[in-house]
Amino acid sequence: MTATERLRVVVAGPDAPEDPRAVSLARALRDAGAEVVLTGVPRSAVALAATVLQEDADAVGVAGAPPELLAAVLEQLAAAGVDDVTAFVLGGPDGGELPAGVRRFADGTPPADVVAALDR
Repeated sequence: MTATERLRVVVAGPDAPEDPRAVSLARALRDAGAEVVLTGVPRSAVALAATVLQEDADAVGVAGAPPELLAAVLEQLAAAGVDDVTAFVLGGPDGGELPAGVRRFADGTPPADVVAALDR
């Protein structure tokens, strides 16, 4: 990305179309300078990967969802020839292994820090 391009992030919420954590994350990322597409509850990893492809996103994140969902999304993207999308989960249990390619940000991580980390 160049300095003039904005980070483009797809955000999904695991519990309801207007999951408060996902909405809060999406607003905070937007306010920190990212372009955000809020999808609501992902029907499946295939559907979420299709949204990421359609939106030409740089990153895909979920608030409080199992990281395995994002691992499956990354597999779908790789099958489509896309390997430059960052996957992340906000919150969730600390400790334990994350699937390859999935990053975790702790609850309370400042949105500007998330955007800066995703920009790298």
